Amino acid sequence: MTMYCVGIDTGGTYTDAALIDTLSGRVVASNKERTTPHDLSIGVGKALGGLLQQAAVQPAEIARLAVSTTLATNAVVEGRGARVGLFVLGYVRHFKLPVVANIFLKGGHTITGAEDEPLDIEGLVDMLPVLANEVDCYAVCGAMSMKNPTHELVVREAISLIDPKPVFCSHLVSSHPGILERSATACLHARLMPLMTDFLASIGRSMLAVGLDCPVTMICGNGKGADLDQIIDQAATTMASGPAATARFGAQGGPATALVVDVGGTTTDVCLIKNGIPLLNHDGCTIGEWQTHVEAVDMYTSGAGGDSHVACRPDGQVSLKTSRVQPLAMTPGLPDPSQWLDGETDSYLVLPVAGLEGALLQDDPILRFLDQQGPTPPSKLAEQTGISGITLEKQLERLSYLQQIVVAGFTPTDALHSLGILHFGDGAASRAGAMVLAQHLYLSMEAFCQNVVAATEAAIETIILTYLGRTVWQGKQSAPFLNHLDNELFSVHFALKLPIVGIGAAARFFLPGVARRLGTTVSFPEHCEVGNAIGAALIGMDLQ
Repeated sequence: MTMYCVGIDTGGTYTDAALIDTLSGRVVASNKERTTPHDLSIGVGKALGGLLQQAAVQPAEIARLAVSTTLATNAVVEGRGARVGLFVLGYVRHFKLPVVANIFLKGGHTITGAEDEPLDIEGLVDMLPVLANEVDCYAVCGAMSMKNPTHELVVREAISLIDPKPVFCSHLVSSHPGILERSATACLHARLMPLMTDFLASIGRSMLAVGLDCPVTMICGNGKGADLDQIIDQAATTMASGPAATARFGAQGGPATALVVDVGGTTTDVCLIKNGIPLLNHDGCTIGEWQTHVEAVDMYTSGAGGDSHVACRPDGQVSLKTSRVQPLAMTPGLPDPSQWLDGETDSYLVLPVAGLEGALLQDDPILRFLDQQGPTPPSKLAEQTGISGITLEKQLERLSYLQQIVVAGFTPTDALHSLGILHFGDGAASRAGAMVLAQHLYLSMEAFCQNVVAATEAAIETIILTYLGRTVWQGKQSAPFLNHLDNELFSVHFALKLPIVGIGAAARFFLPGVARRLGTTVSFPEHCEVGNAIGAALIGMDLQ
């Protein structure tokens, strides 16, 4: 009997599925469905069910399910995830990570593992009641804890006695000495654990719904696989899961040396293939402002994709925010954009999620108002709830993370609909939004949308150059230069010596323009729209 391997890739916008014959390596079928953030099992279930139905394959013929995801990567880039309180133990130079609290206490050990100074347990106990209602979990990093983890273990036990929330110790996730990178790695494990717990549970529910009962492999950032029960406590290892699948697909039958660029709805991922092999970063990957000790494919990820939020700048230009919003074209029941959209305060619409519990609605004034009044722009929310400014932004960010609201706005996907290039959504909603924003900038609708496409291409170009610049200049030294390539005094243009291999749903729409800007060529392998799902399946087959 012919056996198959299924690859699943869940991104912020789409969930892709691919079915591969394990004997021949042939792609038998593929399927693409919208990701359903409020319940990931719905999108995964549709992708799996549609795939099996399309190929007329029985569940018993599936030998393995291999899963990759960019959910963790997207959460890091967009600044989402669980709220983390970080305790750093020892006499170290202070640093700041983007978490709720960075708290430094006496303690830590020397390079030989001897206690450097006694642990400030009283300071810890004093801080915990202050943090208890502000955080979802804790991360603990002690100086030289990989030599002696005693202080980290004591802190973990003390926290559990006062606040029974998850605690992540750095010595369990990193054996390297850099305390900043170890702290970041521990924080990311803590930050991403609830997200991965929800995602992995959705995989189980989806398999049950379609009758699948086979081994499941989760793709890690280093291109290896792990069992699902290992991933919960090692959530940060999935940060580059999607890019690892991208690299595996890009290395399959394409140019031996090339730049693989995956343009999705939320992010653009870039990695390098040399002599048919993806490069690995053994020291630890960098995602956004997080430098980690997580071994992963050498790649760079940044927020720019088909569903990036388009912003109108005061200088009359358009730019992309790193945050993803739901395109107007893909928002059912959207009110006429001319009634709420503008280029300043109300650049997005907040929509309620159906089915929220009554107690939850009573406790939160924003959810209560949305439940009563329906979709609302932020200015009206501020007026009616008395919550405004940064406070409103933070609360909406939190509600979005908890999947209790949906935020819709104008995106590059809407620009493509307005230009007649895409047709799978509500083009009328996109055009209505484009007209409002175009008038705000005193442009025609066509000119405005072309500017959005150009801004997206420019953002992707900068992501590519930032990745390549890191291999020439150390750290972030190239950033000031790359951020001012075009200024009032001069402009700089680059020519790549590498071809580009395009992957992802949005790649065909933006990468040809990017390739022209960079003086190189771009190719799109067969099935590139579901390349990550195929890459995941190939890695799963490698492990058999």
